[in-house]
Amino acid sequence: MEYNYFYKIQEAKEILFDHIEVYYNRHRSHSSLDFVSPVQFEECCVKMCPTICY
Repeated sequence: MEYNYFYKIQEAKEILFDHIEVYYNRHRSHSSLDFVSPVQFEECCVKMCPTICY
C-alpha cells in the first residue's frame, strides 16, 4: 500500500476499499476480539450460539 502510485482518484478509492474491507477488517487480528480476525470470531460465535448470531 505504501508504494502505490495512483493515476486517478477512483483507482485509489478502489484499492483502499479493497484493502480495508478484504484484508484489514476480515483477516487482521483485532485486540477487541481477543486477537482473532473478525471472520474467525464470527465462525466461533456461530458454532457456540447459532440462534443468537442469526
